Order: sequence, then C-alpha cells, then structure tokens
Amino acid sequence: MKKWIIFFVCILALVGCGSETENEESSEESSNQEEQTNEQVEEEEKEETEEQSNEDTTESSEDESETKNDEEQEQDQVEDDNDNSNSSTNDKENQEPLYEMNDVWSFKPINENDAPSEVVLLTIDDGPDGQALEMAKTLNELDAPAIFFVNGIFMEDEESQEIVRQIHEMGFPIGNHTYSHQNLSEVSESEQREEILSLNHLIREVTGEKPEFFRAPHGVNTDFAKQLVEEEGMLLMNWSYGYDFKQGYMEKDAIADIMVNTELLSDGANLLMHDREWTNAALKDIVQGLRDKGYNMLDPDTILLPTDES
Repeated sequence: MKKWIIFFVCILALVGCGSETENEESSEESSNQEEQTNEQVEEEEKEETEEQSNEDTTESSEDESETKNDEEQEQDQVEDDNDNSNSSTNDKENQEPLYEMNDVWSFKPINENDAPSEVVLLTIDDGPDGQALEMAKTLNELDAPAIFFVNGIFMEDEESQEIVRQIHEMGFPIGNHTYSHQNLSEVSESEQREEILSLNHLIREVTGEKPEFFRAPHGVNTDFAKQLVEEEGMLLMNWSYGYDFKQGYMEKDAIADIMVNTELLSDGANLLMHDREWTNAALKDIVQGLRDKGYNMLDPDTILLPTDES
C-alpha cells in the first residue's frame, strides 16, 4: 500500500513539474513574442522616421532647387535688362549725327545724301502734368520719336518721377525746361543757375542720364543761360511753331488741324506741343497728318550736339 501511495505522489509531482515547465515555456514564448513585436514596432517606426526624413530632405532639396532656379531666372532677367540698356546706350553712342539745327531752331541734314530733309521734330513741354505718360505710349505705338521737356516742379514725388523714368525707358530723351518754369530774364544769374542745374541733377538721378537738350520757358534765353547750357553740353532750342496754349486751339480738332495745316510747316520744323488733355487727344491725328504730308518724325538721337563738335 505504501508503494502505491509513493507511486501516486511521484506521479503528482511529475505532473506538477510538467505544468510548471509548460508555464515557463509559455511564458518564455510570450516574452519572446513580445520582444519580437516590440522589435518589429521599433523597426517600423525607424523606417517611418527614415522615410519622413528622406521626404523632408527631398522637399528641402526641391525647395532649394526652385529657389535657386528663381534666383537664376531673376539674375538672367537683370542681365538681359542690363544688356538691353547697354545695347541701347551703345547704339546711341555709335549713332552718327545726321541733322544739325540752324539759327531759327529748325533742322537740316548735315549731308543731304545721308538723310532726307522732309522731317519734323516733335517736342512735348511742361510735363509730367497728367498727360505725358499716355502721350509717350501713343508716340511709342506710332513709332514716332520726340523730346519730352520736363519741369522739376512736376517731378517732386515718386509717382511723377516713375512716369519720367518710364518715358525715358521707352526711348524718349528727357530735356531740361528749368525747375520751376521760371522766366529766366526775371531772376538773377545765381537763380538761373539753380533753375537749370538742379533739374539736370534731378533728371540724371531719375533716368541715369544727363539731359542733352534745353528749352527755356516762354522761349526767353539770357546770355548767362546760353553760356551755362553750352558749358553743360546741352543743345539750346526754341521752336518753329506751336498752338496748343493759344485761345481757339485748346480742343482736339482745332489743334490737330492747325499743327498739320499751318503755313509754318516746312522741312525740319521744330514742333512745340504741351502736356495738355486736348493735345493728348489729338496726338495720333497730328502724327498721321504729318506723315500723310510726307514728313517723317526726326529722331533726336540723330541731332548734332555741342558735345559732338568738341
């Protein structure tokens, strides 16, 4: 009987040990699975982090590339603008004078074999005073050169200076018409100097170029002003005719008709017009009417200047 009791006790002990072993094995398996799961999660998180990092790097590289391309395009545009500006300046410097001004302010070919005599010079005074930019655009569309004589009193704010800058960039020379449209015969020599030189400085500051043409307000020139203008290398001029400041011609049809049909129209005539609403409205008709009569618009770049003779 004792033997059987001992036998059963041993059996129970073995069963208990087996259960503990299974539990230990199960626990180890569970622990191993947990470790594998944790390792897998960590691996996946690591891969996601690397992918995100790669995406961020790619996006950053693309952004840097786009920024670089934008900067290169901007630089190319600046270089193109500079090239165009330099080309225009070089063309102007290389342009041989074809016309010279006579004693009555009109123009004739220096050599009749090199240039036609049937030309007129268009000039616009007293700007920019509301119409100048639109007039410049009209002339530009018509491929009609002209000189814009400006006053400093109309260039005292950034907006008006930008207008002058745009007119100049269209290829129109900016002339000196004194700072305040002062009758030079009524002020001292020091005031005359200030009227002329202060505007020269302003025009150069705005356009990058010193003016080459001078016209005194009301056509009144003093000996002192003539000398100063010559020293500054500018060509002093008055005009052959002009009407848009006179009673009876301050409306579109009247000024368009007289500018083309006046008996004063002749080869080389120097035409005076102003920054005025009615002249602006008539400008296209004036240019077309002059062309219909066989006249071309004289290019100011072809005019002989005092600096060309020195």
